[in-house]
Amino acid sequence: MGRLSVVVPALAIPLLPNAVSGQADQGQETFQRLCAMCHTIGGGRLVGPDLQGVHERRSEAWIIQFVRHSQNLIAAGDADAVALFEEYNAMVMPDQPVSDDEVRSIIAFIRQGPSTSAAPTVLPAATEEQILMGRDLFQGTSRFTNGGPTCNSCHEVTNDAVIGGGVLARELTTVFSRLGGPGVRAILGSPPFPVMQRAYQDKPLVDEEVVALVGFLQRADEEQSFHQPRDYGPKLFLAGVLGTVVLLGLYSLAWGGRSKGSVNQAIYDRQIKST
Repeated sequence: MGRLSVVVPALAIPLLPNAVSGQADQGQETFQRLCAMCHTIGGGRLVGPDLQGVHERRSEAWIIQFVRHSQNLIAAGDADAVALFEEYNAMVMPDQPVSDDEVRSIIAFIRQGPSTSAAPTVLPAATEEQILMGRDLFQGTSRFTNGGPTCNSCHEVTNDAVIGGGVLARELTTVFSRLGGPGVRAILGSPPFPVMQRAYQDKPLVDEEVVALVGFLQRADEEQSFHQPRDYGPKLFLAGVLGTVVLLGLYSLAWGGRSKGSVNQAIYDRQIKST
């Protein structure tokens, strides 16, 4: 028994590096699937912060809780979580459907360093033609190649050349200033938000469409001061008033041409006169 107790640790020690490597490999797969559209490791900030060295700045328990339920930490008043939320323009990080062990594997992958992290795809700048294409794609006058829903079914942007959009999701006039080109590209290329993921499931945007939309949103951001924000309330009120005036005018014309006397009285008078 004493000999066995010596042999077992001796066999287990060589397995530890392989176990760590396997955990990091699993973490790399999870990172690329869930995190890479918003974060880099040593590549600079994207939609969210650069995660290089995050395991040194935050505890493992804090990282696990933030990845799985970031809004719970923010609502609880955690200083670090609130500071991140405010630094990144109140951009909500969606709760991720991962276990504690999967988050630990991501941390193991991050610990390996930036050499193992794939750099984000760099897309070319949009031409004038592509910017116009992005405008048409945004408001639905042109369809996406894979049949995804139009942007303005959920989003609004202040631009006189675009019809009014929805209010189900965030207003996008200043999204380019908030997230930068790489951030907007990352979200359009691989949406991190559950609603967008469901909407574009099996209907991803192609690279040319991403370039066009980013170009249009950059132009809308740059020229927002030249465009008037939409306020449909006064216009609807004015249209209602004008419509009421028109209807009252039509009613008065119709009412003015009515017979003034009683029809039965006129018949009676004719009968008396004839006799």
